Amino acid sequence: MTSVRVNELISVTGQPGAADFGAFAADGFAAVINARPDGEEPGQPGNAAEKASAAAAGIAYSFVPVKGAEITEADIRAFQAAIAEAKGPVVAHCKSGTRALTLYALGEALDGRMKSGDVEAFGQGLGFDLAGARRWLEKRAGQVPHVKAFFEPRTCSVQYVVSDPATKRCAIIDPVLDFDEMSGATGTANADAILAHIESEGLTVEWILDTHPHADHFSAAYYLKGKTGAPTAIGAHVTDVQALWKEIYNWPALATDGSQWDRLCADGETFEIGTLKARVMFSPGHTLASITYVIGDAAFVHDTVFTPDSGTARTDFPGGSASALWHTIQAILSLPEETRLFSGHDYQPGGRHPRWESTVAAQKRANPHISGIDEAGFVALRQARDRTLPKPKLMLHALQVNIRGGRLPEPEENGRRYLKIPLDAL
Repeated sequence: MTSVRVNELISVTGQPGAADFGAFAADGFAAVINARPDGEEPGQPGNAAEKASAAAAGIAYSFVPVKGAEITEADIRAFQAAIAEAKGPVVAHCKSGTRALTLYALGEALDGRMKSGDVEAFGQGLGFDLAGARRWLEKRAGQVPHVKAFFEPRTCSVQYVVSDPATKRCAIIDPVLDFDEMSGATGTANADAILAHIESEGLTVEWILDTHPHADHFSAAYYLKGKTGAPTAIGAHVTDVQALWKEIYNWPALATDGSQWDRLCADGETFEIGTLKARVMFSPGHTLASITYVIGDAAFVHDTVFTPDSGTARTDFPGGSASALWHTIQAILSLPEETRLFSGHDYQPGGRHPRWESTVAAQKRANPHISGIDEAGFVALRQARDRTLPKPKLMLHALQVNIRGGRLPEPEENGRRYLKIPLDAL
C-alpha cells in the first residue's frame, strides 16, 4: 500500500490489509496508528485484527478511533502521544487517510506550529481535503466556556477546569485526591496538576464543584479549597446520601445537613463563573444526589452518560435507580443538540485512548443504551448489566471521605488517620 509522507515522523495512508503490516515494517515504520472506528464498512479488519497484524510484524500499534465530525481535543492529544511514544517513524490510517492527517494538522495548529488559516492549504499540498479541520478550528475558537480535562488513569476519572476567557475566572469540577488502597497512602499529585494549569493560564478559581459523592475515588475539593480559598458546592440531595451512609457506617457523629460544603445546589439554581451563567440540573439515578452543571454550551454530566461507545452509568449503588437515570438522561438529551457533554469517567473500550467529550446529537445517534430504546428497555438493559459489575474497589473507603466534602478522617491520639470499613454491609 502506498503511503503519503508528511514529514520524517509520520506518513498517512488508507485502510491497510494484514499483509501491509509486514511491508510497513520493511519500510522502516516503527508503529501504526489506527484512527478508524470498528464497523464502518463490511470486511474492515478492525482493531483486534490490526493489533494482531502489528504484533506479528514486530511494530507498535495504537488505536485512536475518530469520526470526522466528532473529533475532540482528547483525540488529537492521544494521536500526538502515540507519535511521541513510537520508537521511529509512524504510519497512520483511517479509511482514506484524511482523518489521520486531520488529527496531525489539528495538533500542529493547537500547539502553534501551524497557523489555523494554513491548515486547508497544507492538506491540499498532500492531496487531502482538510476543510473539516479548518471548520473544527473555527468552531473551537468560538466555544465558551473553555474546558480543560485531566484524566486520572487509576480510577479512569476525568477532572475539569472550566473557564471564562473574558474574565479568566474558572471552576474546578470533580477533582481527585490520590489514594493507594494497598499502602493507605494519600497524595495530591492530581490536584496539584490542576493548580499548576490554573497558575500557568492566569486563572482565578471561583468555585470547586462536585457532581455527587463519588464511590470510586476521593474528592480533592477540601484540599483545593484550602489552596485557593474558593467555595465548594454539591447537589442539595447530598443530605439524603449522608443519611443513608450514616447508617451503613454506624456513624452517629456525622452531620447530615450538608454543612461540609459552602453551597448546596438545588434543581434549576443558577450561579456565575465570571460572565458565564451556570445552571444546575438535578440528575438522580446513579446516586440520590447527582447533578449536572450546564455552563454555556457545555454540560458536565459525570456518571449519567459516557461517550457513545461506552453506554451509561450503573444504578446499583445504595439509592440508585435505573428508572430515575432514564428520566435524567431524557432531560440531558433535551438540551440543544450541539451541547457538549463532558463525562466523568472513561473505561477505554477496545483499548482505545481515553475520551470524555460528546454531544447531545452524538448520544442520540450512537449510544446503544439510548438510541431506539424506551424506558422499560433501558431499565431492563441497565439492571442486567449492573448485575454483572463488581462494586468499585474504593467504594467503602471513598464514601466516608466524600460525604464530608473530601475531608479525611480526623487524626486519632497517635496522630494517624483511620478509615472504617463496614463488613457485609452491601
